[in-house]
Amino acid sequence: MHKINVAQKLSTFQDHWSPKIVGELNGQDVKLVKFQGEFVWHHHESEDELFLVLHGSFRMEFKDAAGAEQCMELSEGEFVIVPRGTRHRPVATEEVHVMLFEPAGTLNTGNVRDAMTANNLQHI
Repeated sequence: MHKINVAQKLSTFQDHWSPKIVGELNGQDVKLVKFQGEFVWHHHESEDELFLVLHGSFRMEFKDAAGAEQCMELSEGEFVIVPRGTRHRPVATEEVHVMLFEPAGTLNTGNVRDAMTANNLQHI
């Protein structure tokens, strides 16, 4: 058992859209990620995801089954749980720092594999 300093962990990397694992509990990964710009539209068949904003703000965009878009603005100290099967993408005008809680092994791009897919996540 040891404590984690989130600010120190965030200072160890600069890359965007590349989650880093900082802890594990009950089959869940605790990840830190920095992002800026638009991510890829995707969904996760079997996993819910929790996005907790640590610094900055971003917009989570969603598409319903009919393809209608909706969005939600999130600021520091706020979080959203994206239910499995929900098509979504985060968008940040400026750099944002986020903590993620999701089942171990969850692929950041869900059902999509492209240049933004992060394989073999680093533990920091």
